[in-house]
Amino acid sequence: MSEQAINKKPSLKEALLKGDFAVTCEIGPPKGTDTKEIYETAEMLAGLVNGINVTDLQSSVMRLGSLTTCHILKDLGHDPVFQVTCRDRNRLALQSDILSAYVLGIRNILSLTGDHVTVGDHPQAKPVYDLDSVSLLYTISKLEEGYDLVGNELKGKPSFFKGAVVNPGADTEASLNLQLIKMQKKIEAGAEFFQTQAVFDDAVVEKFMEKIDKLNIKVPVMIGVILLKSEKMANYMNKNVPGIFVPKRIIDKMANTNDKVSMCLEILYDLITKIKPICAGVHIQALGWEKHVPTLIKNLNL
Repeated sequence: MSEQAINKKPSLKEALLKGDFAVTCEIGPPKGTDTKEIYETAEMLAGLVNGINVTDLQSSVMRLGSLTTCHILKDLGHDPVFQVTCRDRNRLALQSDILSAYVLGIRNILSLTGDHVTVGDHPQAKPVYDLDSVSLLYTISKLEEGYDLVGNELKGKPSFFKGAVVNPGADTEASLNLQLIKMQKKIEAGAEFFQTQAVFDDAVVEKFMEKIDKLNIKVPVMIGVILLKSEKMANYMNKNVPGIFVPKRIIDKMANTNDKVSMCLEILYDLITKIKPICAGVHIQALGWEKHVPTLIKNLNL
């Protein structure tokens, strides 16, 4: 894989601060030590994305670590986004991993509270939640000032482009307003960009961005999108994933086609084309369909 090919794209921070339409994708580390898929995905996305998120034991499933996977991507010339959840580590381990990430050359970090262990493959595990996503952002900001959480001075301090998550698809007005309050708290704690949970409806994005504008929130927001594989997947998410809603018209489109891949890409092409003028970028969650992401990006001329 050519370093030159990867470097055609500016880093995530550069793109968002310049006002370019940024594109990130996502890698879930393997459940084991076989890293072949990491290298394959990195090569497929070379020169196409501004950053690659690496999930941190997503859905509470034990996997290879986010930090190690970020280090591999960094070595390959990509700009990784180190996702950090508060579920599995106390404040000592979180601070240590954050410092380690900086030493390894990782410059983007996404703060997450994390799914509860009961949804994963080790439901008997003990969750930690010593910090939450807001206090983790505060912790990172303290480290950047040169101090740990209890005020001890550091020998060398990190500097990160700090991100957080927000859900524009909250299902009631009250829960949506709560998301906006949490968003403002995250900004106060140091968040410099946001990636949203997956959205399937441009009207949801439009409503959310209008509320952000009214609150005079200037932090860039990247909209999360998912490569929808089937109507069964859509119905499952509607039933089991809080904050995500797939409209019936999209479910019907997936149900009435034999070419799921082409329809999936058509749905995303239409969605991204509509929301591109009002958001800072898109975060593409391929969920195993990474090989189709290059086609989507090239079709959209991103």
